[in-house]
Amino acid sequence: MKKISILDRILLLITGLLAAYQIVVGMKNAGTLAISAYTVAFGVLLVAGLLIIILGFDVLDSPLVVIVSTIIPLSLSLGLVSQYLPSWQAAYIIFVVVGFLLVVYSRYKMEGAMAVIPLASVHGIAGMTIFLLPIIFSIQGKAANGFFWVGIGGALIGIGGLLLAFLKSGKAILSKKTILTVLPGLLLLMAAAFMVGFAA
Repeated sequence: MKKISILDRILLLITGLLAAYQIVVGMKNAGTLAISAYTVAFGVLLVAGLLIIILGFDVLDSPLVVIVSTIIPLSLSLGLVSQYLPSWQAAYIIFVVVGFLLVVYSRYKMEGAMAVIPLASVHGIAGMTIFLLPIIFSIQGKAANGFFWVGIGGALIGIGGLLLAFLKSGKAILSKKTILTVLPGLLLLMAAAFMVGFAA
């Protein structure tokens, strides 16, 4: 396991501060469900970052990592759907609940390729929602021009989430050392993109 460096801790600390900022400042013109979903997402990001700072990358060996790494994109995508596509809210809530339960089930009751399918599906749908919705709404003029940065953050969180998910499932796309090396910087870029996009 790669040891966490001072630079890693600094990057994760800044990421945590950006996540805390989003929790405190909140989102503009968002409904109760959307605000709650955003708060959960950034709250989990904040706690996850602090745990890595304190315990090092060893904390990523926990089987709960895959589950936690699923909460963030599911919550963020739910917030976006609730705020910008309210007619899809009820259906998307069902997807979030069922998807999360499938990921939890796959961690403890499924093995091999079968365990990867629900994981990749849930992350893929949530990630594409976070990526495409802000960009499309920005292009169509239904949201501020800078809102597309949320989509960039969505792409980054999708990459980070899938890297961790496949690593924990034993189907790593990159080596463990490489993933742990890029993870702190990836999380910081993601949090910065979200902050800029939601502030637009």
